Amino acid sequence: MEEGSRQLSETTTSNYLERQADEGERDPESNTLQQPLLKRNRTLSSNPLALVGAKVSHIESLDYEINENDLFKHDWRTRSKVQVLQYIFSKWSLAFLVGLLTGLIATIINLAVENIAGYKLLAVISQIEKKRYLTGLLYFTAVNFFLTLFASLLCVCFAPTAAGPGIPEIKAYLNGVDTPNMFGATTLIVKIFGSIGAVSAGLDLGKEGPLVHIGSCIASLLGQGGPDNYRLKWRWLRYFNNDRDRRDLITCGSSAGVCAAFRSPVGGVLFALEEVATWWRSALLWRTFCSTAVVVVVLRAFIEICNSGKCGLFGRGGLIMFDVSNVTVRYHVMDIIPVTLIGIIGGVLGSLYNHLLHKVLRLYNIINEKGRIHKLLLSLSVSLFTSVCLYCLPFLAKCTQCDQSFPEKCPTNGRSGNFKQFNCPDGYYNDLATLLLTTSDDAVRNIFSSNTSNEFHPTSLLIFFALYCVLGLITFGIAVPSGLFLPIILMGSAYGRLLGLAMGTSTTIDQGLFAVLGAASLMAGSMRMTVSLCVIFLELTNNLLLLPITMIVLLIAKTVGDSFNPSIYEIILHLKGLPFLDANPEPWMRNITVGELADAKPPVVTLRGVEKVARIVDVLKNTTHNAFPVIDNDVVPPTGSAIGATELHGLILRAHLLKVLKKKWFLQEKRRTEEWEVREKFTWVDLAEREGKIEEVPVTREEMEMYVDLHPLTNTTPYTVVESMSVAKAMVLFRQVGLRHLLIVPKYQAAGIPPVIGILTRQDLRAHNILSAFPHLANSKSREKQG
Repeated sequence: MEEGSRQLSETTTSNYLERQADEGERDPESNTLQQPLLKRNRTLSSNPLALVGAKVSHIESLDYEINENDLFKHDWRTRSKVQVLQYIFSKWSLAFLVGLLTGLIATIINLAVENIAGYKLLAVISQIEKKRYLTGLLYFTAVNFFLTLFASLLCVCFAPTAAGPGIPEIKAYLNGVDTPNMFGATTLIVKIFGSIGAVSAGLDLGKEGPLVHIGSCIASLLGQGGPDNYRLKWRWLRYFNNDRDRRDLITCGSSAGVCAAFRSPVGGVLFALEEVATWWRSALLWRTFCSTAVVVVVLRAFIEICNSGKCGLFGRGGLIMFDVSNVTVRYHVMDIIPVTLIGIIGGVLGSLYNHLLHKVLRLYNIINEKGRIHKLLLSLSVSLFTSVCLYCLPFLAKCTQCDQSFPEKCPTNGRSGNFKQFNCPDGYYNDLATLLLTTSDDAVRNIFSSNTSNEFHPTSLLIFFALYCVLGLITFGIAVPSGLFLPIILMGSAYGRLLGLAMGTSTTIDQGLFAVLGAASLMAGSMRMTVSLCVIFLELTNNLLLLPITMIVLLIAKTVGDSFNPSIYEIILHLKGLPFLDANPEPWMRNITVGELADAKPPVVTLRGVEKVARIVDVLKNTTHNAFPVIDNDVVPPTGSAIGATELHGLILRAHLLKVLKKKWFLQEKRRTEEWEVREKFTWVDLAEREGKIEEVPVTREEMEMYVDLHPLTNTTPYTVVESMSVAKAMVLFRQVGLRHLLIVPKYQAAGIPPVIGILTRQDLRAHNILSAFPHLANSKSREKQG
């Protein structure tokens, strides 16, 4: 699995990395003050570059750790009960607003999609009724072409990060990776209007993934007070000016987005817990549930409004997702055989889909590198192919006579309905047109329909399945907002219904239920979700009798899929080069210690407690480290010999050093400051802000000779590990606590031994980077696999 991950990361960004290496780019976490002309072969370093949007960007980690310096401790001691209550109230208020705004935007997106696509389909159907088939094709293709052009232009020209689902980048952010421009106001606006255009164009993509990204963007913007250029400076927002609280808000936003997509509040919370969040606690569980509860209330309110006919063409079948609550659930012990078979097929097809999609995305990356025009041409080509297939393939299906036992009107001539007449005479319907010439939500409702065992011909279902397999592969990756949920649901429901037809009278399970189980199995086989997916389908169907067989299908599909390749989101993470830390370390990581990693890195750069300004400027200009250990020499320990004793005072961040230089907090003589002196110049809110670059901070020659007392700004409680600890254990600590820096301290303490021997960062703990510095571990890895 690791070798596959390494290949994905290397293949996708190899051209960029080679170009950057030729230009002399340096590793932000392991660049030294004096760069040697010849580097050692055995050096633990890597270029932290990732594909974000349309370009390769430098990736930095996030500071989730609480910075316990003197300012923080003073603020914590002096914070009144009113301020504590204000902070708690603000967190719950923001969680409420995240749910409210996500629900409103999801409603607007769905109303727009249903009305735009609905009027388009009504116009096409009117042409078909008049036997103007070529005119209908031209109109259908032209409208889809311009809708795709609109969505693609928005992404290509204004916000390249809005393309795709956004879920892998959210996973990376919550894992501790800062992805640039992923949660900005421009990205949010493009995501909303781009989703409307892309879904209305009939492309094989859904709005579920984009809704998760939209919810996260809303949460991020609320937490920081709006866009960067127009940020609100309200006093109560100062509490959230840090990566830690922003992470919690984005977690609420992602769960609200899933709830808005599937109308599943509990499923949304579990999705955030199971799929996207790396770090979790009980208080966060309650706030995410608050956000999803507000979303459900908003959706329910608009459902009531739309049912009265005030939403144009929209209002049938609930507001957003697929109402399959009328599925008749009957099964006995022998039905475990088809249920198991569905799970196995879902796992195999899901892993195959992941494999093929990986190949397609690598090809698309090569095309997208050529520029904006190629991105637009790729999107428009997919739109033309999709439109022609959706319109022309129903002509291959035979007309079926309507049965009086059908629960719905047959045939139907509107944009929706289970029995579309299309080109058939009166009293007949075209089953393939029922699935293809409609909106994606209606297509799922139709294929999920129960008590209609003879509605769809096997040939029509086979054509539908084959078409959506092709469209699902070629559509994902173009420059429009897109989601994976709906294409996978459509594919899975098709083969599930085909299996139901093949089983015939040998099972009591309804064919609509077979379609539901097929969709669940393919989603588990591709995305590898189980608990959240089970609850989502349970909330969709409103039927607890589905729980046992759904659990069996999901567990089997995930187990089978895991034996072949990673989940689709992990594949995309590696393709983009995002340094995501997996939950489980590789077994061979127990064969190497963090001390050996420190030996493979350049020497650690340290600062003294009272440091000269010239030294600080030199360090900031000639390294790209984001933190530096602060060491005090010649200290007097409480016990033992004072000769040569040193003290590790803590860790100071680059942003705090830049803040010191910017505010000119300098001393004429080398001394330690009093506690009140630092509070006159800084507040803990100031230290939460990220500063710019050292080149932007002017320092005069006279100021270079002054001093800075770093003690009050230093985090005195950094996380440390002993050099004898295994890399596997250190990686678990690093990921679970959400660290950016992990100090390595020596096993033996004595005079002359430095108190810190190295710093571990995210890049140092990635398996690929360790193997590049220690190739012999790859041999032990292969032996473990053979054993």
